[in-house]
Amino acid sequence: MFYDDPKKHNLKHNPFKALVAPRPIAWVSSMDLDGVLNLAPYSFFNAVADQPPTIVFAPNGPRPGGGAKDTLANIEKTNEFVVNLCSWELRDAMNKSSAHVDPEVDEFELAGLTPAPSVHVKTPRVKEAPASLECRFVTRLRLPSTNPKIENNMVIGQVVGIHIDDAIIDDGMVDTAAYHPLARLGYMDYTAVDSTFEMLRPD
Repeated sequence: MFYDDPKKHNLKHNPFKALVAPRPIAWVSSMDLDGVLNLAPYSFFNAVADQPPTIVFAPNGPRPGGGAKDTLANIEKTNEFVVNLCSWELRDAMNKSSAHVDPEVDEFELAGLTPAPSVHVKTPRVKEAPASLECRFVTRLRLPSTNPKIENNMVIGQVVGIHIDDAIIDDGMVDTAAYHPLARLGYMDYTAVDSTFEMLRPD
């Protein structure tokens, strides 16, 4: 099959996100100027450079009542955030934190999670997460949108500190199977990495 109009693929649901998968989840903690915490998952996320380590994620769309997502508003005001990595074991807490709630609601508390101090940023990380990336805000790009009700954004952050649970380190390397990272597929589907294989480059 072929389609070039999302309204004319003749499938039950748009397959685009099911094809670009699995996508790691940026479980982003941020804080407003009054110290109110926010925690939300975003599956348009990845690493884009390692010297310095740099990540990108997309807090797209408005809040249900209008206006920028709390995550984006907080980051632009404080110039910092933390990307917490989510494991299979934390899937339910991650899902709870995705609820659309008022800005004054603390999703850490809502999801039963513990805010832990960061080193280089004021924003706390998720203590229960297997790894967390402290980030400084680099830039935000507005992307084209074909839906007048949705604003597409790309946020780039420079990683200034990395926390890793010692339990997922084996022989000096991160054990991805032990880490068990959660990833988003299409529709309402998820997956988790529980096995890996090595393949050396030809050069």
